[in-house]
Amino acid sequence: MKPIVFHFDPISPFAWLAFERLPQELAGLSHAVEYRPVLLGALLKQHAHKGPAEIEPKRQWTFRHVQWLAQHHGIPLQTPAQHPFNPLALLRLAVACGPNRRVVEALFRHVWCGGGADANEPERLAALREALAPARDPDGEDVKAELRAHTEAAIAAGVFGVPSFELEGRVFWGLDALPMLREALQGSAWFAGPAWDEAAQPRPGLRR
Repeated sequence: MKPIVFHFDPISPFAWLAFERLPQELAGLSHAVEYRPVLLGALLKQHAHKGPAEIEPKRQWTFRHVQWLAQHHGIPLQTPAQHPFNPLALLRLAVACGPNRRVVEALFRHVWCGGGADANEPERLAALREALAPARDPDGEDVKAELRAHTEAAIAAGVFGVPSFELEGRVFWGLDALPMLREALQGSAWFAGPAWDEAAQPRPGLRR
């Protein structure tokens, strides 16, 4: 059974779609998924990159695209009232609970299946926290430190966005990388040879 680390932030609609698609995409393959919350904003800052919702034409396309993908795959998705929003409360709740699939699904549904409500509305957050009954205090310094450690470890592993999947030292990014992840799990010859490393070699090019 091969371990996969699923790096996620509930702020990302693509992470929600990938979470829902993962069991189908990897059906029949021996694997175990570890769900690891990370702060997308810190990943973007590390690489001096804006999120798609921070670039207006890209924001418009992103939400048209995810709405189409959601209906294409039969996955419920309603954009929350505020986006982007600060996901720290949800990420810390994930850490405090010890994120398994049930916990992570509840977090994603809170954001993306909440009828368009504000993900950080205090009463909704309180209800979610009560329902999940975390074993640790989400506001505790140990939980905050663990979330930072998860994010720093992700950056060190080469993660630059979410959803990202780590498998045997390789990082697969995005919903559309799931078929590629499946082939890697199956032991495709492309991954056994030099192609993975060769494809990523730097080429001389224009620098801005």
